[in-house]
Amino acid sequence: MRTRIAAVMMTVAGIAGLSTAPAMAATATSEAGTVACATVVNRPCITHQVDGDGIVGIAQVNADPTQLTMVQVEVRTQQAWGSPWETVASATAVRLGPAQATTPRVTAIAPRIVCATAGPALDASKQVTTCTNPF
Repeated sequence: MRTRIAAVMMTVAGIAGLSTAPAMAATATSEAGTVACATVVNRPCITHQVDGDGIVGIAQVNADPTQLTMVQVEVRTQQAWGSPWETVASATAVRLGPAQATTPRVTAIAPRIVCATAGPALDASKQVTTCTNPF
């Protein structure tokens, strides 16, 4: 069991390392905030909070209480319309059962999207990614 948990943590760290932009991205895990969404198992529910101080991305996933679950949320932005999306903030949580992750607050220019990936931490083929529309 410890070997499995260590493998999951290394996988999550690798995913987070590959998906963050250098120097601009921050990674944090938090239980702050709540997301009102449908109770679909292993499908991430995402939202965002925007105010004068910046933007926060929030994602949560419902899961079986005995399942080791992973959820990752990212705030992405474009330098210009049509350019590649760059991650400016990211947060990842791995735990048994339902999980939630909240990015640090960042200042990001438009266009922006919030994306989340979630599902069983030990089976990447069953993880689901979803994104908001640009705002």
